[in-house]
Amino acid sequence: MTIKLFDLAGAEPDRRFSPYCWRTKLALAHKGLTVETIPWRFSETHAIEMSGQGRVPVLLDGDKVVSDSWTIAEYLEDTYQHRPFLFGSAEARAPTRFINSWADTVVNGALVRLLLTDIYAHLHEKDRRYFRESREKRFGMPLEEVSADRDTRVVGFRQSLEPARIILAAQPYLAGGRPLYADYILFGCFMWARSISSFRVLTSDDPIYSWRERMLDNLSALARKAPGYSE
Repeated sequence: MTIKLFDLAGAEPDRRFSPYCWRTKLALAHKGLTVETIPWRFSETHAIEMSGQGRVPVLLDGDKVVSDSWTIAEYLEDTYQHRPFLFGSAEARAPTRFINSWADTVVNGALVRLLLTDIYAHLHEKDRRYFRESREKRFGMPLEEVSADRDTRVVGFRQSLEPARIILAAQPYLAGGRPLYADYILFGCFMWARSISSFRVLTSDDPIYSWRERMLDNLSALARKAPGYSE
């Protein structure tokens, strides 16, 4: 039975931009599992009500329903143990979870302020009112004001990536000699940006930029083939 994945989409059904859904799609590809991705939009909460919550990714594997990208990664690792490991070892799962938390809070927390207006521009019309109202309530100002200073704010964002930069200056991937789920976590952040924005979040002399280029070509160039912008 084909696995199904509800995957956040913009106005164009094939423009998929959720960093969390990207983590899951890359994990599925790493495991070599066949998946049917279903475009989902913010206003379509009814489509994933079986998950008991209102966010994607949501994975359907037979009669099993799994939500949250980290929970899905653990499910795939534990359920499909005969396929390539996502974490590398049982011991590596805990530090990978630390990377997951760092990406969620530090990286995505900074990126969202750079990308808000670009996200809004790519949304389906039926999602725009919800997105504007919910994000303006969160930030306490219009979307346009949140991103107005991004040309200066991006400098701080790049500096916040120093922990990853140090590692990637010494080895090709966060996980070592080959990409594992730790890499998919952080790479999902950059696929979020690439999918909906031409704004340059990295400089070409950054080791993270070189790593991102390698990740774009990983897994038969799954990410590079997706609709997006090139810097």
